Amino acid sequence: MSVVSLQLGQCGNQIGHELFSVISDDSNGPNRKKYKQCSDERFFYESSTGELVARSVLVDMEPKVISQAIAKASKSGRWRYGDKAHFSQKQGSGNNWANGFCVNGPRHEEAVEDMVRMEIERCDRLAGIFTMMSVAGGTGSGVGTYITQRLRDLYPQSFILNQITWPYGAGEVIVQNYNSVLTLSHLYQLSDAILVHENDTVHKICSHLMNIKHMSISDINKVIAHQLGSVLQPAYTADSPCHYNRNPIGELLSSLVCHPEYKLLSLSNIPQMSSTSLAYSVFNWPGLLKHLRQMLIASARMEEGIDWTVNVTSGAESVTNSKHKSFNSSLANLLILRGKDVSTAVTGK
Repeated sequence: MSVVSLQLGQCGNQIGHELFSVISDDSNGPNRKKYKQCSDERFFYESSTGELVARSVLVDMEPKVISQAIAKASKSGRWRYGDKAHFSQKQGSGNNWANGFCVNGPRHEEAVEDMVRMEIERCDRLAGIFTMMSVAGGTGSGVGTYITQRLRDLYPQSFILNQITWPYGAGEVIVQNYNSVLTLSHLYQLSDAILVHENDTVHKICSHLMNIKHMSISDINKVIAHQLGSVLQPAYTADSPCHYNRNPIGELLSSLVCHPEYKLLSLSNIPQMSSTSLAYSVFNWPGLLKHLRQMLIASARMEEGIDWTVNVTSGAESVTNSKHKSFNSSLANLLILRGKDVSTAVTGK
């Protein structure tokens, strides 16, 4: 089943390009026998010339980022974006949610809807619509919210999963608080689930775990794309060994969104490290799962600095112990394991 993606605004287009690069690398890497057929069908389609084309629509009110993404994809030689799957203008939304939602969105909705419709019609079976956007700027938040609203009206029975990037707490844009609240309040009524990545958390992962001294936006986007790829890529389950025709977005939502009023999702993965360090590291499932379990209990987003004093107790004691500490309050969790000897991992705890 195929996923149609929308890359909205500067942030969404940068993350989208990194995500498709991750998927392409997996499809051509050591595990290509496991990934290639399903990944290619899920996220790409084959053109008349035999090239892999991303099932994605790129939208931004400024052309620069889209042009860069298209050029980088073509230069890779493994995949590219569709010739008519991008839309841009010459003037942005001014970091203003209202300008994006009330002006640019309605003004250009027909052009974007036509592009999305073309991508959906190329799918034999549609798994759902996956959007990538920031909540701090104007186009990603405002136009992204408006497009999500239109897609919900046009495809009421399709799954819509929004990936949003939360701004730095220190502030990037003076009106980011307004933009974020307005975006989230609307998406909560429109989307089936909202997957949140916080810039502050990803920044810490880059600096502490990846050991990146001179960090760039590209480094942050690669970490987000790696995490998204780990969730959206094909996976087996014990009761469904054949994964080719399964719905990745539907399975995520059925496992995690246990009630329509609780749809904010977060993502933690382990190990997270640079490729240079990976070559000198050895991992085993008991150790990884022990750390991941404590990350869940203590609501930690990275394995470094986990509070091991937070534990699972029962009754009133649990409330007392966690009164002044960050304690997990999630309603549903989904564990995805990838790697050698997955079947031997003990996940009972």
